[in-house]
Amino acid sequence: MTHDPHTALLRAALDAAERGWHVFPLRPGTKRPALHGEAACPATGPCAAGHRKWEQRATTDPDLIRGTWSRAPFNVGIATGPSRLVVVDLDMPKPNGENGKGSSDAPDGATTFAALCERAGHPVPDTYRVRTASGGSHLYFTAPDSVRLANTAGSIGELVDTRAWGGYVVAAGSLTPAGPYEALSGSVAVPLPGWLLSILTPAPTRPAGPLRLPRVDGSRAALAALEWECAAVSAAPESQRNITLNRCAFKVGRFVAWGDLPRHVAEDAFQATGEAHGLTAAECRATIRSALNSSIRKARPRDAA
Repeated sequence: MTHDPHTALLRAALDAAERGWHVFPLRPGTKRPALHGEAACPATGPCAAGHRKWEQRATTDPDLIRGTWSRAPFNVGIATGPSRLVVVDLDMPKPNGENGKGSSDAPDGATTFAALCERAGHPVPDTYRVRTASGGSHLYFTAPDSVRLANTAGSIGELVDTRAWGGYVVAAGSLTPAGPYEALSGSVAVPLPGWLLSILTPAPTRPAGPLRLPRVDGSRAALAALEWECAAVSAAPESQRNITLNRCAFKVGRFVAWGDLPRHVAEDAFQATGEAHGLTAAECRATIRSALNSSIRKARPRDAA
C-alpha cells in the first residue's frame, strides 16, 4: 500500500473507474470541481464543440485519468448520474443550525434514515458505504433503468439528501482538512430498494387549485386548523416540504385524538396536498402516518391543551 497521497489519489480514481463510475478531478484538499466553469471556457479541447460541464467530462478512461491526476493531487469526484448511481448522503448536524443543517442536538442523518427504513418495514440496506470527512456517511446504490432520478435535499428527512443526475459525491480516498473519505463496508453497490425508489420517484404534476375538504361532521376549529396547516405545506419551499408536512400533520393530530376530526379526513387532505406539491405518494403516507400516530399518542386532554 502506498503512503504517497498523490499516488493514492490516482489509485482511488482508477478504482472508482474500474467499478464503472465516472470520475472527474476536484481541487486538491477540497470538494469543489477542478474543471473550468462556463464563463472561463476556452472553447478548445474537450469543449471545442461547446462547453462541457463536469458531469459531461467525467470519465472511466484510465489513460485520461492517469493524465489528469499526473498534474496534481486532485481529490476524486464521482458523477452519480452517468455512473448509474443513487447515493444517499447521511449528514451530521452542524453547530447552531449552521448552513441550514439543523441544530447540534438534532438526530443525525443516519438515525433519521434508520427510522425511515423501520417505518417502511425494511432493515437499513447493506451496501457500499463511505464515511465522509464530517463523520456522516454515503450509501451507494445502483440506479434503475426505468426512471431518471434527480438530487433531493431534505425531502426524505432532515439531514438525508440524495445524489443522482446533476449531482456528485467525493470518492473514498479523497482528503480534506476536515478528514479523509474512507470506504467502511460493502464491497458492492446494491440495487436501489423498491420502497426507496417509490419515495424518490417524482410524483406526477397535479393541477393546482384550492383545497376542498369533504363535508364531514367535526368542529369548525378542527376543519379550520386542517385548512391552515395544508396551506402551510403548500407554501413550504421544496427542501422543507417533507419536514413541514410532518410538523403540520402533528399539529392537527390533537383534533383527531379529541374526536373532532375523522382521521381519514386529515390523512386524505394532507396526502392530496403533499402529492400536489412534489412529494411521492409513499413519502406522504409514511410521514402523515408517523406524525398523526405521534400526535395522538402525546395529545393532552382538551381542557389541559
